[in-house]
Amino acid sequence: MGEAYPPSTHRWPQFRIGRDCRGHWVVQDDRGLCGGLFVSRAEALKFALFENGNRPQAVIMMPGVLELDMSPHTSAPCTDATGIARAA
Repeated sequence: MGEAYPPSTHRWPQFRIGRDCRGHWVVQDDRGLCGGLFVSRAEALKFALFENGNRPQAVIMMPGVLELDMSPHTSAPCTDATGIARAA
């Protein structure tokens, strides 16, 4: 008989996709370790799926403003076209 193995403790990252205050498509993982700016929604989604092992259930489309923040510190608010400051 084969040995029983415990369930894997590996957790695939979740990715958020949205637009920043300048209209760029943004992807960022939930740990803040991986992400980038993209020219289209399709390219952003393609990147997120590639990075998370092709798991669409781990991709979240953000309805509001999503700012790329790869630093351990909170970035400064961004002002959109209406002059309203948006927090990351």
